[in-house]
Parts: sequence; structure tokens; C-alpha cells
Amino acid sequence: MKPEALVRTVEDFLVSASDAVVMEEGVIAFDLANAKYSVSGEHNKCLLHLWSSERNVVRRVLDVEIKNDVLRLAVQRLGQARPTKLEICRQRDRRTPTAKRAARLAYQRVLQRVLERHFPSCKIAELRTSVDLERSFGPIYARGLLCRGQSSFAVLGVNAEETQVSIDAALTFGILWLDFCRQSQAGKTVVEGLKLFLPAERSSLTRERMARLHRHAAKWQLYELDEREDCMKEIDVSDHGNVSTRLVQCPDESAARARFAEAIAVVRRLMPEAESAVISPAEIAFRCHGLAFNRVRVAHQPASFRSTTEIVFGLGAAERVLSERNFAEFAQLVRSIGEVRHPQGPRDHFLWRMHPERWLESLVVNQLGRLDETLDTSCVYSQVPAFSASDRAMIDVLTLTREGRLAVVELKADEDIHLPVQGLDYWSRVAWHHERGEFQRFGYFPPRELAPEPPLLFLVAPALHVHPATDTLLRYFSPEINWILLGIDERWREAIRVVFRKRPNRAANFARDA
Repeated sequence: MKPEALVRTVEDFLVSASDAVVMEEGVIAFDLANAKYSVSGEHNKCLLHLWSSERNVVRRVLDVEIKNDVLRLAVQRLGQARPTKLEICRQRDRRTPTAKRAARLAYQRVLQRVLERHFPSCKIAELRTSVDLERSFGPIYARGLLCRGQSSFAVLGVNAEETQVSIDAALTFGILWLDFCRQSQAGKTVVEGLKLFLPAERSSLTRERMARLHRHAAKWQLYELDEREDCMKEIDVSDHGNVSTRLVQCPDESAARARFAEAIAVVRRLMPEAESAVISPAEIAFRCHGLAFNRVRVAHQPASFRSTTEIVFGLGAAERVLSERNFAEFAQLVRSIGEVRHPQGPRDHFLWRMHPERWLESLVVNQLGRLDETLDTSCVYSQVPAFSASDRAMIDVLTLTREGRLAVVELKADEDIHLPVQGLDYWSRVAWHHERGEFQRFGYFPPRELAPEPPLLFLVAPALHVHPATDTLLRYFSPEINWILLGIDERWREAIRVVFRKRPNRAANFARDA
């Protein structure tokens, strides 16, 4: 293939693979959720540059092949003649279906032995990993029922070879399995609660989430299972004051915009309507309906203590420093985005389809009052960093009511079964910082005085894309969490319109043994 065709093939694959991983010599070299890349065809060569906080590599691409969501590259290291292989995988779990089935069956046997050893007086109903699409159960999780007399516990476990995303998602399916067991066992046995088994040292996020579940709705028990040693230990989920999270200082927006005024003007000349967001005192991002296409930032000159301002552009993890040589390319990117990314744009174009949740977020920020008239439209923060343990996530929207009560807004543009639990996760972090008075100490919501009540939680999704399991999951939330589920019109790109609104039914009671 010619260098131009190689560049186009690599760029087209990467632009729709923002969470892909780059494999070299059989190991993950880069995670594009946290790394950056650039592809260039200068000097009649296709060069792929990948970098992160830990590594920085450049490879010359000689040939490409796309197979099963994997971009296989024949590459050449600089200074070496012998080609090597590089793989960019959309799917993080590279195991074959046969390997996955074998690992899950082996885990079933381990879990069976552990349950028999630690709960000898209980009868274990057959563990299963069968697919049940009607109830959203897949093959990843081993499910069963642990019975003793007229009482029982729902059991769900996940093996250590699954991705961390699947392990963190276990709580969602554990709650649904508990609820299904209660329905199917009604009149036969009382299903007291859930025993959730996760791999050793990988349960911290789930522990934080379980601490915020309804304690009178079920007995919640979390265990870490070491498959090699066939042993387990119980994790305390009763303390919701122990949350591993930290807040970052709110940047001074006026100072940042003044610092980058000249660079901002360059971008504004190309797209006057672009949304700008101050990421930090040293960085401003520009977006078109939520799609980030360039940033202005402080850069340090090599071998010098001096700093300068630079503009970088690209979609997703792609990033190139703007210069005179590539200004026309930058201008073309901005024009293409402006022509496509609007409500009446071509729906089949990848620029129109990219990052729908960020598009929804940009509209919510500007039309906040349409979600709920109690929200204060003058106090809105979007993409607030929410650090927890090794997880770095972003709260979609953080705002206040007119009475000064914090409100967390979690958004989904497509159907997502995990919307309630992810909203619970962010609510917990905001509540933790609020209890310690950190928001105002870190520069948020000046000069407002925040109300002492716990935050509100708004869950927002298109009405026809609210997952059927959402109501079930929300019933198991702690009563201290005042949530509001908002279904919005499917034509939300034109305007935000609330179609339905649901709140907790405080009169609903759960029957369980003490």
C-alpha cells in the first residue's frame, strides 16, 4: 500500500477506537483511553507516533490488515531493518471464545468448592453461566442460590481473567439476579440478600457502591475470592465514609482565557460557535456539540525552563501540534465538523455519530432549566474530574438547586443497563467531598453557600432508551439518595424536552428476615 493509503487506513480505524489497546510483542503497550497518537505521511512514509505518561514510541508502518476488530500493522522501529508486528485491538479481552468458556467453567468449579467449604450447612443450587437475554444475564457471571432451610442467598461471582470493567459491572447484575431469585422463589424460600464474589484486590469500587445500597432491602455481602488458593475473605461494606477519592482545584477561568487569548482567537476565526472549556490553568479545550477537536495549552521548550503556548488538534486520542505546515489540515478538520455536526446533519457520518453523550451534555449545560425548574442555571460545571482509587472518571454535570443543594447529573444517550450504578458512584464521591466542605474550599460555586443536605441525583436518558432494568436497580438504592429519573424526547439534539419524570416510591416496602 502507498503511504497515503496506509495513513488513511490507520486514521479511519483509530478515530472509532478511542478505548482500544495497542499490543506489541504480546503485551499491552498503550491504552488509548489514556494515551495519545498521531499519524503522518511526510517524506513518503507512514509514521505512527504513540505516547503516554510512561512511554513514547515511533513506528514506521509498512503494511496493514484489519480482521475481527483488530488492526494488524507490520512496522519498523527507527534504526532497525527487521519488521515487527503491532496490533491495535478494539476489544480489550483478546482471549478466544474457547479460552473464555474454559476459564468460566473452571471458575464455576472453584466457586462451588469454596461455597461448600465455607457454608457446609447450606445447599448450593446449580451454578450457571447460561445466557438469559430476556433478563440481561450473560456468560461472564456464575450465578446460583445458597439455601438453608427456609432462607437463602443469591450468589454471583466473576473470575479474575475478566476485564476490570466486567468486574466493576458485577454489582448491577448481582442486584438483578437477587431480584430474579426473589421472584422465582416466592412462596418457597426467603431470599435474604446477595453474596457477591470478586477477584482478590479488585473490589474497591464495588465496596464503595455497595455501601450506598438499601440496608433494609437486602443483606449485602461482598467477598474477595483467590482462585489459586481456593480461599475467600469477606469485605466490610457497611462504612460509606471510607471513600478513596480526591477533588481537583477549580481553575480560574478568566485568568486562563486571558493567558491564551491569542491562541483562542485563532480557533474562533475558524469556528466562532465552538464551545470552550477551561480544563486547568494550563489548558483550554474546544468542542463542537461536545466533540473535542483541539486544545490550547502551555508547553515547555526542550532543554529550557521557558514555556510557550501551543495549539494541538485531532479527534479522540489523535493529537498533532498546529504549525504552518499543517494549518490547512486543521482548517479542513474544523470545516468538516461544522458542516456535519448539527441536528440536521447526515446521521450516517462518523462525525455526527461520535460521542453522543458529550453532545447531550453540551445541550444540558445550556438548557439546564428544561430538565428541572429548581436547578440554578448560573452554577454549572461539566466534566468534573472524579478520582477514585485508580479510576479517573468525569462527572457529566455538577450543579446546584436554587436553594443551594448540590445536584449530580448523569447522562446516557443510548440504552445502558449501568446508568443507575454509575450515577450512584458519582453521587457517592460528591457526597463524600460535600460532607468535608471541600467544594467551596477548592473554588467551586463561589460565592454561594451550599445547603447541608446530601446531593440530588438526576439520571437522564432518551425515553425510549431507558433500560428496562433501571426501575429494579433504583429500588435497591439507599433511601438517603434522592434520585430523579428523567426520560427526554428522542429528538434531543434539537432541544431538551422532558417526556417523563420518576422519583423514589418511599412507601414501597421490602420484606426480608431480620
